[in-house]
Amino acid sequence: MEQKSSLSVRWLRRYRVCFVILLLIVAIQLFLAYKSVELDLAGALRTHRDAREAEEPPPEPVAPPAPVQAGAKHLRITSKELGFEPECDINAKEAISALQRAKTKDCRQHIASIACAIQAGRFYATHLQSSCPAGNHRANVSLGCYRDEKDSRLLGGYFTSFKTSNSPGSCVELCLQSGYPYAGVQYARECFCGFDTPPSSAKLADSSCNMKCIGNAKEICGGIYAMNVYETGIAKFTPQLAASTPAPGQEQRAVRIAFLLTLNGRALRQVHRLLRALYAPQHIYYIHVDARQDYLYRKLLELEPKFPNIRLARKRFSTIWGGASLLTMLLQCMQDLLQSSWEWDFVINLSESDFPVKTLDKLVEFLSANRGRNFVKGHGRETQRFIQKQGLDKTFVECDTHMWRIGDRKLPAGIQVDGGSDWVALSRPFVNYVTHPAIDDELLQALLHLFRHTLLPAESFFHTVLRNTQHCDTYVDNNLHVTNWKRKQGCKCQYKHVVDWCGCSPNDFKPEDWPRLQSTASKSLFFARKFEPIINQAVLLQLEEWLFGPYTSEYVNLRGYWQSLYHHEDVHGAGDDLARTVGDSLMRLSAQQFKLDAVQLLELTHYLHRDQYKGFLVRYSALARNTSKELQLESRVRPVQHGKVAKNSRVTKRLRNFEVSTDFDQKEQVARNFAKLLGPHSDLMLSYTYQGVAGSQDTSHSYNLTLIWLDPFDRLQDFNELHVEDSQVDVINYSKTLLKRPLTPGIWTAKLIGRTSIYAQLKFLVAPLAYAKGEPIHTAAAARAQNGGQAVSLPDNFEMPAEWQQHLPSVNEVKTLLEEASAHAELIGQPLYSRIDDLVGKFFLLRETCIVDGSSVLPELPLCRDTAWSSLAPDPKSDM
Repeated sequence: MEQKSSLSVRWLRRYRVCFVILLLIVAIQLFLAYKSVELDLAGALRTHRDAREAEEPPPEPVAPPAPVQAGAKHLRITSKELGFEPECDINAKEAISALQRAKTKDCRQHIASIACAIQAGRFYATHLQSSCPAGNHRANVSLGCYRDEKDSRLLGGYFTSFKTSNSPGSCVELCLQSGYPYAGVQYARECFCGFDTPPSSAKLADSSCNMKCIGNAKEICGGIYAMNVYETGIAKFTPQLAASTPAPGQEQRAVRIAFLLTLNGRALRQVHRLLRALYAPQHIYYIHVDARQDYLYRKLLELEPKFPNIRLARKRFSTIWGGASLLTMLLQCMQDLLQSSWEWDFVINLSESDFPVKTLDKLVEFLSANRGRNFVKGHGRETQRFIQKQGLDKTFVECDTHMWRIGDRKLPAGIQVDGGSDWVALSRPFVNYVTHPAIDDELLQALLHLFRHTLLPAESFFHTVLRNTQHCDTYVDNNLHVTNWKRKQGCKCQYKHVVDWCGCSPNDFKPEDWPRLQSTASKSLFFARKFEPIINQAVLLQLEEWLFGPYTSEYVNLRGYWQSLYHHEDVHGAGDDLARTVGDSLMRLSAQQFKLDAVQLLELTHYLHRDQYKGFLVRYSALARNTSKELQLESRVRPVQHGKVAKNSRVTKRLRNFEVSTDFDQKEQVARNFAKLLGPHSDLMLSYTYQGVAGSQDTSHSYNLTLIWLDPFDRLQDFNELHVEDSQVDVINYSKTLLKRPLTPGIWTAKLIGRTSIYAQLKFLVAPLAYAKGEPIHTAAAARAQNGGQAVSLPDNFEMPAEWQQHLPSVNEVKTLLEEASAHAELIGQPLYSRIDDLVGKFFLLRETCIVDGSSVLPELPLCRDTAWSSLAPDPKSDM
């Protein structure tokens, strides 16, 4: 017996390595089998997802940046820093970061109050009850255990694997939120969602589902290819199909439309053009102009006495991109429309960037066949991905013209979440419902509260309300718009100055996008966006002629476009200081040419012809000397920057559009400061185009260059490393500066240098200011505050490369210039104006001048209305 036992031990010892290896192989096989299930499922779902994404653009926002500073998990904020004692000890790092960055006490108090309410668990509803009919579906009802298949998933709509929290309840909640009638748990940590009822042939004995849930060991979450299936309590949602003709017995009266125009900016002529294309006496045109846009509001008010069905909102909001105020503004305007005496059936919101792609009669015919329906565009992708991309699982607070991200949140259980585009066409019954919530309507009250603290709320609020209320059978997945999405250009995180998130915006249509507009002819699409005539007007002309027939020869100035830059009747603030300073100077210089005494700057206007910027127009009043007669004149001005490039250089032969400006739009690849107005508070950047060789794969001809920024004393203030290649073809590049402001007024220089030579240089003007916060500068102290910037932007320990020294002046030369600048910094009154005029005259050229009304004083000047370029010249295409 002992011998036999001894043999067994020896045998085990000899082959124990083999046993270990065998066990390891079995474990690896099991792991790979499990992962293959995950991979196959993910692949199947990804195929389904990609097919949907090919049809619809991604949702507006993209992945967010973390706005919190490094080491934010250790952040604390004191009552001394806040300026008040908060209700609680705020511990959310995003809330602390927002409190540190908010500028006003009121804003900090608002953020702190909401952060404390969230921490106390009394801010959001935790569960809501949908009132959309669910048929025979019941919430959280177990259907039993079912067999799953690797190649044909039982529930193939959505899949996720929870690391620590899977349970039947959490899976049902997620699937319901995503719009699925069925939820299934499997393999302890997996959650599946689907639309279709599991077949009875797949039913298993309950004992086949025997794995404990990873989130709750007291519950069962399926097994290996065995799934516990539950009803979520909702029916499968199917959007309505729009009708092309009225149903038998349907009311035949043509619908009336309330066009809700929500406008911003100064593109008055484009707004007029849009109204011309849409106008008919039986429809209503209700216009909300942003509270900061005095010019547009004032000019559009002139339409009210002429057109009884055009009215401007008197309660105005200051809205920002992504702001909660956008939804507040829309709901207020809809409420105004309901309270008016106008009869209407649909409200359609539009902006100055929209334009019709079909005539109004076709839109009326279409909506008349679809009375009572609501037209919204869904995101067309996995709901959970949409929630994360859109930031719906975050709390945002709007104040100080900023959307502050203050922490994560859990959306209420029990409702479906939906969203997509904020451009909608809504029926009157639904508008009445969302604008007049009953006190006992907990669902709508809670959704209104939720979306007041949501980024881009108008992109989800109407969709989510439709999906979860008695109006769910009126949802049509079409917002009647075609949108020009170009994600590579449009998702450049360009709104970080107003929101703690990254977002995408559509591009402007241009002539190369014409096929996309043509394709709308056979579809139920009636509007397109975006259009900006200051970027491209040719495509608008093409679209108008496609819709309404060709323009006749009597339409003069068809290729001209004018857009206001400044008007003397506006409420003036710091934003106007630079434009008024340069405008006043050009007014004085123009008046001097004709021996006039300048009186008042009236207006500055951009002027383009055939989509080429031709300068800006300066309209002003002046007195003829030795008479009391006041005249009005307008001069066309071209901004110039003085550049010089090295000859016989391979680089400079291909360098184009080398210019310094501000407000570079990465989406449209253009600097929007067309007039090149640069001042002490400007955020400078340089843009250029490098024309490489088309089709070239040669990267051997690449150049590492340095762009150096020199102030008026020729001191190095900043530098940027640039890299260009011959393989780049017409790529528009830009380079921003990190300069301390206020900048020193005067003539600056940007130099593009190599190791031993200057490839190109550009001299440009940073104009001194004659105004401070809208008021003329009267004291030397105020002048120094605006025009006294003399700081060096580079750190004290910066070591200058030896090869750069040749491009910089000596210490003595700089000292002399600094002394001169100190005297200039305190100039006020006429000495200041003279200095400004001297500088402005070098960088802004007066090209031609006209007179508003005929005068014997200046008979040689043409009448402005008879020119092609004046802002007073005829422009029938924008004439209301």
